[in-house]
Amino acid sequence: MSPFSPLGSLSPHPHRGLILSLTLPGDPRSAAVGRHAATAALPAYGLRSHAWPVTHAVTELIAVNAALTPGRELYFSLRHRDNALRIVVWDQHPRHADPDTRALCEARRRTALWLLAAVVDDWGGEWGVSEARPPQQGVKSWVLLPQ
Repeated sequence: MSPFSPLGSLSPHPHRGLILSLTLPGDPRSAAVGRHAATAALPAYGLRSHAWPVTHAVTELIAVNAALTPGRELYFSLRHRDNALRIVVWDQHPRHADPDTRALCEARRRTALWLLAAVVDDWGGEWGVSEARPPQQGVKSWVLLPQ
């Protein structure tokens, strides 16, 4: 086996854990791309046992964010750190100036993520949604699943 092989014991790079990041189009088909990437990455880092909740969370986050910001890029990240899996999806949803519209939009997003909430709760995790802080735009949706 090559010393540079990811499976070789003589790898010149220390094992840092799972770090997966993708920029995806704001298209419903991007949910499948994110799900397949997560499914491929988890076993490689000994996290096969978390495939079910992670793939559901990734699919839900990307699909809902793509539906709310069609045609705009999404940033997806999956990381294993501090004995937890962290999933983040940033979209480019514009900030609403009107507080009532902002509250309605957030409620709509949370309602759309009801399945995500059930899966995360069942696995003892946490999830949330927050607006980006100016001058940045967009919404950050995240999931934290304990290992």
